[in-house]
Amino acid sequence: MEHKLYIYNTLSRKKEQFVPINSPYVGMYVCGPTVYGDAHLGHARPAITFDILFRYLQHLGYKVRYVRNITDVGHLEHDADDGEDKIAKKARLEQMEPMEVVQYYLNRYHKAMDALGVLPPSIEPHASGHIIEQIEFVKRIMDAGYAYESEGSVYFDVQKYNKSHHYGELSGRNIDEQLETTRALDGQSEKRHSTDFALWKKASPEHIMHWPSPWSEGFPGWHLECSTMGTKYLGEEFDIHGGGMDLIFPHHECEIAQSTAALGHESVHYWMHNNMITINGQKMGKSLGNFITLDEFFSGKHQLLTQAYSPMTIRFFILQAHYRSTVDFSNEALQASEKGLQRLMEAYHRLQQLKPSAQSTVDVKGLAAKCEEAMNDDLNTPVVISHLFDAAKSINSVYDGKGTISQEDLDNLKAVFKLYAEDLLGLRDEQAQDSNEAYKKAVDLLLDLRLEAKKNKDWEKSDKIRNALTEAGFSIKDTKDGYEWSL
Repeated sequence: MEHKLYIYNTLSRKKEQFVPINSPYVGMYVCGPTVYGDAHLGHARPAITFDILFRYLQHLGYKVRYVRNITDVGHLEHDADDGEDKIAKKARLEQMEPMEVVQYYLNRYHKAMDALGVLPPSIEPHASGHIIEQIEFVKRIMDAGYAYESEGSVYFDVQKYNKSHHYGELSGRNIDEQLETTRALDGQSEKRHSTDFALWKKASPEHIMHWPSPWSEGFPGWHLECSTMGTKYLGEEFDIHGGGMDLIFPHHECEIAQSTAALGHESVHYWMHNNMITINGQKMGKSLGNFITLDEFFSGKHQLLTQAYSPMTIRFFILQAHYRSTVDFSNEALQASEKGLQRLMEAYHRLQQLKPSAQSTVDVKGLAAKCEEAMNDDLNTPVVISHLFDAAKSINSVYDGKGTISQEDLDNLKAVFKLYAEDLLGLRDEQAQDSNEAYKKAVDLLLDLRLEAKKNKDWEKSDKIRNALTEAGFSIKDTKDGYEWSL
């Protein structure tokens, strides 16, 4: 399959031409949310970033298996190996079952993603649904000699691994400088080395979620789930692993180590990471307490917000920056995005109303090639958007009677906007959508009034409504439950 898509590989620290392992099939794994609270803007960015990649790979003709995991066990409060499980803590505080917490926030996450126009993944596996597979994965690592049991828990031996491999290759950290530098006094830690990480943790008596294993009644470490589920659903080698830049260390670094130890080779060919959403230069996240949930953005009910912002405004705001650039939140930036999206959607609406002329006085040739070039350059969505805005100037010129456009150019322009604005960037005209909903409600209201008139045997009023709608182009069919209509 011929194309020139280049993506930035975090592992090699350079842009590389994307070549799938088994074309035309692509395996893509993206770290999903830990569902113990409402999704915030920081969750929206990776979801939208890899939604764009998913859409574009499919556009290029690939069959994509997109796996996005759900972390519902093993993500601890203090760090990867210490503290209370985040979901168990939420369950204890709210007096709910842990899986009740998971389901509640997962439903809300899905609703927010749908509002943002994020396509669902091919598979959405839960960590808690793959405990047996994770235990087997730990056994493979132990059999390879890179893990040890300590007081019922199992830890990955980073120092031993680093002697035969390179722990730190993804993050660029020099692990030799970190080894032993923060080790606790002998007898105070189950770990042999401070850098070792948990593959399996023995559950304390008060721990809510735990499962039997050869080592103890316990639960898997946070890093383990992605290696296990990635291997199960995408194979021992797959094309792309993505997530936020904050996951590079330790999460993805640990993934590489444990997968290499278990499988005997690295499993991921391209590592991709989106940058952070910041507020006043600080990362937005639950741990810092400075996050704004997506529902709060949609409703405007947060002290940092001066108004509500629609889902498409949020999506457009994120796409106006390259996925590897930081995006700093401000009301001014969001308001600018809101106006920009409105201008672009207005131009798209005007495009549908343009009438062709014999020849073009506006220059719109080459637009498709420019947009394709930008997408092939590591998904450069801000450049695509700039090209669409340039085309919008030509559309407005023709609409205002200051220029003309030929049928061929008009057809090409419509095709480009449909493909890039709608299908690939995933932008929707929310005003048109709202108008359409209002339009449907108005027709239903008229037909409800007609039903009421029929019940009251007011045949004159009933016929008047039906005849008026029929003259307007509506097809109305009476049914035993009421009515059906179409235009």
